Amino acid sequence: MLTAKQNMIECIKAGGSPDRFVNQYEAIRLLPHPFMMTSSQPQKGQLNVVNAWGVTNSFPENTPGSFPVHTPDKIVVKDIENWRDYVKAPSLTFPQELWDQCKAIYDAVDGTKAFKATFVAPGLFEQTHHLCEMVNALYYYIDYEDEMHDLIKYLTEWELKLAEGICEHLHPDMIFHHDDWGSHDSTFLSPTMFEDYFLDSYKEIYGYYKNHGVDYIVHHSDSYAATLVPDMIDMGIDVYQGCMKTNNIPELIKKYGDKISFMGVIENAFVDHEGWTDEECEKVVRETIDECGIHSFIPCIAQGGPGSVYPGVYLSLSSAINKVNQERFGFTPEQQEAMRMPHEIMF
Repeated sequence: MLTAKQNMIECIKAGGSPDRFVNQYEAIRLLPHPFMMTSSQPQKGQLNVVNAWGVTNSFPENTPGSFPVHTPDKIVVKDIENWRDYVKAPSLTFPQELWDQCKAIYDAVDGTKAFKATFVAPGLFEQTHHLCEMVNALYYYIDYEDEMHDLIKYLTEWELKLAEGICEHLHPDMIFHHDDWGSHDSTFLSPTMFEDYFLDSYKEIYGYYKNHGVDYIVHHSDSYAATLVPDMIDMGIDVYQGCMKTNNIPELIKKYGDKISFMGVIENAFVDHEGWTDEECEKVVRETIDECGIHSFIPCIAQGGPGSVYPGVYLSLSSAINKVNQERFGFTPEQQEAMRMPHEIMF
């Protein structure tokens, strides 16, 4: 029986031979870095917490994560033509003690059972609308091309500096990178516009990681992004995580499964709600597995990390996948549990 990490590798590599369905995040341990530990982020229930970029975030109850607050007084970029007056990149110089603290967390992970995956968020597109506000940012992409190209270049240089520190001090074998590129049914930018603004920057960022010891890139975008999959492949992304059912994942696997894998399809809206049941979770798991298969696909809640809005949903989905693995491949839940790191909700 393969470990969870070995099984995921077999699932996502061309011509691989997984011995069971990969079970959500069982093979990925999301891990921090010093900037993440020092930039203020709200905990569930907290409101109006200002991070190191000056962006105000709130994390209301019964939501999957924190979101920027964009009342006029809290928008960072007041004037896109003079964005440099407002956007000040946070320092990435940290004491060695903080790097050592993070490294100890990485060293505690059994690397035979799980990837040591550095968690990076937000990404370039998200950061632009965090700083500018969503409607403003979309408008700026159309009418202020030079300013937005310059802003993205500035953010890219900062991300490359972040990547340098991560690779030098922490040596992860996976990067788990957030950047939501669409809504439930469409991308925010057309593929042509997306390529113009982001393709080269992400090729540079993800290329840096892969040239400095990182084996796999998992990119989270819980959205529709099917039209951007060729760009994802060009960027060096190995797994598109968060893919909504609207992407038609069976068709994408058929077309691109030898170059990229997909992780998600179980949308929070399907199962993660008040009054959820184990029966409902199992039904969605079985339907998803039957539609998408075992190769180049990982059944998983679509949100960008292990867990759920309503307590118990994530573990119910995992139990259902265990059950299917026992029925189809003969591995008991106890055997499966022994081959993975203990369940952990986020970090």
